[in-house]
Amino acid sequence: MTQMQTMMQAQKQDRKVHIPNMLTMGRVGLAIVFVALLSNVSAPAMNAETALGDRIGQLSSGSTTILIIATAIFIIAALTDALDGHLARKWKAESKFGRIMDPFADKLLILGGFVMLAGPNFVSPLISGGSMQLSGVAGWMVVAMFARELLVTSIRGVYEGDGVDFSAGSMGKAKMILQSITIPIILLMIAFASPGPESGERTIIVLLVWATVVVTLLSGLPYIGKALQFTVDENAKMLEIMRGKKAGKSTKSVGVPGAKQRPKGSGGGQGKKRR
Repeated sequence: MTQMQTMMQAQKQDRKVHIPNMLTMGRVGLAIVFVALLSNVSAPAMNAETALGDRIGQLSSGSTTILIIATAIFIIAALTDALDGHLARKWKAESKFGRIMDPFADKLLILGGFVMLAGPNFVSPLISGGSMQLSGVAGWMVVAMFARELLVTSIRGVYEGDGVDFSAGSMGKAKMILQSITIPIILLMIAFASPGPESGERTIIVLLVWATVVVTLLSGLPYIGKALQFTVDENAKMLEIMRGKKAGKSTKSVGVPGAKQRPKGSGGGQGKKRR
């Protein structure tokens, strides 16, 4: 292989290393745009009970357009999440930068979306009085999701330094898939149906949100279990070491210092000659 070919191959490998990271940073930018778009949505007033035909078009044309664009951006960002991970594994281009920024981009996109869905922009006043959260996402649900993510991130930060593998399992992947499905479905239903309190669309939204919250919380249990098992194993090893040291000390301290030891021999007062 000539020197020129070697240099070209090296440059190609460098590009492969940077492409997954570029996709990750692109997802960060898309997440910021996504959150900014949702902050400009304005929920309409609605009747407590309306027919399907009456619900369509209750959002202003501007808010409907924003929701459609935001949904498209979310889907593109979610696809880049799958793509950059696949390319990094395929090209063996995993880096510390990617390990830090990839989960950050995911959390910014997903949690940012749920924060906005639980915000005042999606609260619709009812003409009959009161109000309704169009998205079905309550504030405590977002707090629970944040608590799960903070706990798992803390566990990973502490235990991965000790060599414990905390890569995402089946529950973690199911959580990510369900979250990535729930957000765009909610946005599209609000955009095209403005679901009222008694509508079928409202029921679908509520079921999706509750399923997402439950799966998100359950997905944290394997991390907690693995951390507890590792802690128990480490404590058991420490106890064994301490017992071994204590046993060694007790063996060395047998007898009284300075006291003469009786010679080993048979009874009857017949001593043997000492050397």
